[in-house]
Amino acid sequence: MEINILKEIFAHEVFPALGCTEPISCAYAAAAAAEQLPGPVEQLELTVDPGTFKNGAAVTVPRSDNYKGNMIAAALGAVIAESAPRLELLESVTPSILKTARRMLDEGNLKYRCKENNHGFRIEVRAEGGGSSIHCIISEGHTNITHLTRDGRSIIDSHPHGVSDPGAYRRVLKEMGLEDILREAIRLDDETRDYIRRGIEMNMAISDRGIGVKRTAFQMQKMKEEGIVAEDLFYNVKLRVAAAVDARMAGLPYPVMTSGGSGNQGVVAILVPYLVGLDRGIDPARVEESIAISHAINSYIKCYIGELSVLCGCAIAAGIASSAALVYQQAGIDMGKIGFAVNNVIGDLSGLICDGAKPGCSMKTVTATETTIRSAFMALHGYGLSEDDGVLGLSPEESIRNLSRISLEGMFRVDPTLVQILQDKAIPWGRA
Repeated sequence: MEINILKEIFAHEVFPALGCTEPISCAYAAAAAAEQLPGPVEQLELTVDPGTFKNGAAVTVPRSDNYKGNMIAAALGAVIAESAPRLELLESVTPSILKTARRMLDEGNLKYRCKENNHGFRIEVRAEGGGSSIHCIISEGHTNITHLTRDGRSIIDSHPHGVSDPGAYRRVLKEMGLEDILREAIRLDDETRDYIRRGIEMNMAISDRGIGVKRTAFQMQKMKEEGIVAEDLFYNVKLRVAAAVDARMAGLPYPVMTSGGSGNQGVVAILVPYLVGLDRGIDPARVEESIAISHAINSYIKCYIGELSVLCGCAIAAGIASSAALVYQQAGIDMGKIGFAVNNVIGDLSGLICDGAKPGCSMKTVTATETTIRSAFMALHGYGLSEDDGVLGLSPEESIRNLSRISLEGMFRVDPTLVQILQDKAIPWGRA
């Protein structure tokens, strides 16, 4: 059966999430395990990959009374014990649920470790209670349950989100050329357009609340008021993006639409094309198509660099994707100009590492937004870095493959080093 690649990407990687997606995936895995027990969770064991560990080290969990990290998220999920809401499950947290989750941590009933030899996204939960034991694994996607057993017997077929081969569409996507991906991405039905508009509304809504956090976006606004920076297209888009990320990293209880399974990448991939298109007077239908392109290329790049990369996905993957989307808005599927945009972003940001989800992510998304817009408009004027320029290849696809080699081969010691740094300085769980 032929795969509708855009539908698959949207089903697996573009969805609402309340909070940073790695901690909330820990909550989801714990909830999926706990709901299979005959009684409350008595003991919980959480094991994560290095990328999930670093993304849960310093980010505030929504509805947690400003507590940080994967442990409080998993404890909340275990108490909620309902996986149907997926990554919006923390909407149901009450003071009583929070109190019970905190008691689980205080009494040492949750064991947490990072499995440093795991190179892909993987969250593993073992839950015990009422004389039963549940083992749940999420991998190859933030909501993909790939293993679920009760007392050693598989029950994955009974779970609505259980998947036997979550990577099937990615294998197809990885073999496609960028032009084919773009042509597939712009074939939007009414349902998909509605979903894209929902993502715009959701991400703009959380951006509205980010200035009040008084972090990066607030400081940018102060700089504008003091005449240090000018109010122009670049400033306005960067302000909006930073505000949304500030709100997410502070744990404000509002959902975002993700891209590539990441909320911050969803902010960049959606808001940059939307706001630039609005400013430039681009037809709304074409802006929607450009956002579909942004999601699709973001997913394509992550097929190569990994779901949780050593490199900053908000800057690299979402930056490349949204820059190509901006070119499409004004030039259509002009692969020469789109190739220039891809190379310009890679040439500028290829060394930017991911050191975990935290308030500083908004600083990186400001950098990414600046590069994204500048790279696109340079490409539209016929300027692009060439294959003579460092990591860049003879085609945009080859540049992306080279970027993958830098991430997977050249920087393979970065994540273990970061994990060690975070373990050396971090308390297991605590308030922001």
